[in-house]
Amino acid sequence: MERGGRAALGLLALGALLGLCALPPPQPGPQRGEPRRGGQKTFRALLAVGREQQEQEQEREERQEAAGRAAPVRRGIFWSRELEARVPRGFAAEEAAAWPAAARAARVSSLERGGCGRSSNRLARLSDGSRACVRYGVSPEQIQGEALSYHLAGVLGMQQRLPPMALALVEPRGRQWEPVREELRGSLWAEGAVVSLTRWVDNLTAVVAPAPWGSEAGGGRRPRALSAAELGGLPAAQLVELVQWSDLILFDYLTANFDRLASNLFSLQWDPRVMRRATSNLLRGPDGGLVFMDNEAGLVHGYRLLAVWDPYHEPLLRSVCVFREGTAKRVAELHRRRSAAAELRRRYRAREPLWAHLGFLSERQAELLQARVDFVHRHIAHCRAQAAAL
Repeated sequence: MERGGRAALGLLALGALLGLCALPPPQPGPQRGEPRRGGQKTFRALLAVGREQQEQEQEREERQEAAGRAAPVRRGIFWSRELEARVPRGFAAEEAAAWPAAARAARVSSLERGGCGRSSNRLARLSDGSRACVRYGVSPEQIQGEALSYHLAGVLGMQQRLPPMALALVEPRGRQWEPVREELRGSLWAEGAVVSLTRWVDNLTAVVAPAPWGSEAGGGRRPRALSAAELGGLPAAQLVELVQWSDLILFDYLTANFDRLASNLFSLQWDPRVMRRATSNLLRGPDGGLVFMDNEAGLVHGYRLLAVWDPYHEPLLRSVCVFREGTAKRVAELHRRRSAAAELRRRYRAREPLWAHLGFLSERQAELLQARVDFVHRHIAHCRAQAAAL
């Protein structure tokens, strides 16, 4: 407030000068012992005016600053830049770029059961000291879905929320797997199978869905809408988490991943308290950011089951009317160019040497991805129109 203080002192000096100019002509000075009442009173009044102006200016600045903090949404539908800047960084692009080469170059020192989901998966200790979850899908399409979902997150600008991942071939006689040849025999993994190596992250904790998707979602399967109007009074920490949830719900709609919040909504019909429990395949990292785990159901397996799960995916998407502006821009560009599958294919082939072992989306799946991008774009436009009408 230094600048405000100097401005107030300037006003005080100017006011004093003007006030002195307006005083009546000087009168004979008082006799010794007689107080100089007129001049003393005028100067005190001027000081009071100056202090009042300074206090008003300070109050005005504090109100403006408070108004800025209380505006979590810009232009009716976008999270504020201040909130986005407070979202935990997640997995840096440098980490994601370095992990595939490091994971493929390291030897697998040991394979352990537990900690990585289904019983067919293993926790691998690598020769460079790192650890990785090795996911062996029930079918190859699950590993394909994991890999494609990971790279679609990159297309959408949200890959920092997913742990770095790479594909690898199970080759018991090869250099990478030779130290664990005996463990592989007991794992029932097929030789030559493609697995995913996802970087292990320590100290992950469970996440319970917040309103409007958590316990306040009600007994039905339709969560209430998250709009800008109800966000002003929420604490900053909760708003920062909601920024990440808006990306998560959009991501799960595009990939049709039912093995997260949609499956919890489905379970409401026999378990009314399920939304108060941990959300499947969603954890909190050490930095406080959300981690989108285990996306095997995305894009391939999920697309085969759209008729079952879209009654849950669509209400979830419609419950969000505030978005990260960067996410909305990427969706708009994919819609305008009709390039969702092409962008995904380009990124997948450039970053994953084993892509051909699993293949890409079928023509029908590529069409479904574009259709879902178009649907999200229309939903964002609808939210924008609603905000403009308020």
